Amino acid sequence: MKVLVTDPIADAGLARLREAGHEVETAYDVEGDALLDAVSDANALIVRSGTEVTDEVLSAAPELVIVGRAGIGVDNIDIDAATEHGVIVANAPEGNVRAAAEHSVAMAFATARSIPQAHDRLKGGEWAKGAFLGTEVNKKTLGVVGFGRVGQEVAKRLGNLGMDIVTFDPYISEERAKQFGAELVDELDECLEKADFVTIHTPLTPETENMIGEEELAQLEGGYVVNCARGGIIDEPALAEAVEDGVLKGAALDVFGEEPLPEDSPLLDVEDIIVTPHLGASTEAAQENVATSTADQIIAAFNQEPVANALNAPSLDRATFEQVEPYLELASTAGRIAVQLFDGHMSSVSVTYAGDIADEDVEYVTASALEGVFAPSDIQVNAVNAPQIAEERGIDVTESKTSSAEDYQSLITVTVSDGAESVSVCGTQFGGEESRIVRIDDHRIEAVPHGHMLVVRNKDEPGTIGFIGTVLGEANINIAGMFNGRETIGGEAMSVYNLDESPTAEVFDRLAEDSRIIETTYVALGDE
Repeated sequence: MKVLVTDPIADAGLARLREAGHEVETAYDVEGDALLDAVSDANALIVRSGTEVTDEVLSAAPELVIVGRAGIGVDNIDIDAATEHGVIVANAPEGNVRAAAEHSVAMAFATARSIPQAHDRLKGGEWAKGAFLGTEVNKKTLGVVGFGRVGQEVAKRLGNLGMDIVTFDPYISEERAKQFGAELVDELDECLEKADFVTIHTPLTPETENMIGEEELAQLEGGYVVNCARGGIIDEPALAEAVEDGVLKGAALDVFGEEPLPEDSPLLDVEDIIVTPHLGASTEAAQENVATSTADQIIAAFNQEPVANALNAPSLDRATFEQVEPYLELASTAGRIAVQLFDGHMSSVSVTYAGDIADEDVEYVTASALEGVFAPSDIQVNAVNAPQIAEERGIDVTESKTSSAEDYQSLITVTVSDGAESVSVCGTQFGGEESRIVRIDDHRIEAVPHGHMLVVRNKDEPGTIGFIGTVLGEANINIAGMFNGRETIGGEAMSVYNLDESPTAEVFDRLAEDSRIIETTYVALGDE
């Protein structure tokens, strides 16, 4: 597989990809038509913050499987467009957490003690000992805006230095905050009012853009603000004015709304504002960690395994994946069969898990079932975009679990419906790797899902199966396997035939002429 790298990453990541047998091509600083040309035959794309992955870029890359972001932020990647194209987007959130947290702590101390300013004065020949009066962090309150991985690490470090912690984050629980000794507040204003220092650790979204402006900065009066997360969260002109006017004692920023920071930025004119050029993740260990993490996720995607940090696809840890892996193909196959047997305008899909499988994380399995449901259509579908396709088409998807699995260890049932009529296909795994369809609607069978399948509903009368075999034989179509089940003696029966090739129109016509045949359906599983 071909991996295109358009922003520099550590050599360790490139080496890992090559050791796995993949071709790695670097094309740094490409943009416009050059980028579209470079990505045209790529199977994976690795970027940092320098490459914009737009819908146009994704459209130009029909073979693309995954976009790997060697870092946390994905503001430069159109995730919705990637999902529509069935492309996984994954980042490396763990690799530079420690580096980003340490830089935030360093910036807090730098602004509290005016370290860069004192350094500059001394280097300029001035012993300005009396010009700087710093602030201790001990017994002060730290406000953490955004209590994700980095925010938690910052809280842990500064909390150990005697700071009280208050945090604002609508997406964490009070219990989680308490684990770090933090008080969780409901409003940003309350966090700012209580804090002496504020550190920012949220992504840049429409909700967080310019989240901290003139009014919010006024609530931090006499305090300090540190932002090593994303530029654009703080109103930079308002911050410059607040520090210049003495509303705040100082500020330290590593990220900016426009990067590189323009020469006319008001931030550069205020002595008590410290700026660094986006160095949060710039440590040797962090760069190697994010590069190898990104490489590992690309290798997993190529191996059709779950991608641990996928942002638009189900992700599983290795132990869980090993438990559900045998059921992925079964769920997809059950979905394929059900939708091809269904004669109606599908409005809902339900997936039921019974037995041992019900104890597992089955989100990835459900996505595989949806992939199977949509596979016979002309839609480009995979487990990444199948849930979105269902949502876009107004198809309700439900998932249910039960501990009872009849006589089997585990069962998966996929049901497609139009609200009035439905078709259910139930399957299991034999011996861990052999899929079996054990029920279609109320008919108990034991069919091997494979290749070309002919499903026949017929009256349970003598000679019917022989008649079907004769018709197929006269058409020179070989039967590779046959499975039969019935509801009651003399009632309705169902037989499933594995064929070496698809049946012809003449076969269907001849079968339909016999009064014992109720319905015949050809099911193509696409594995031959």
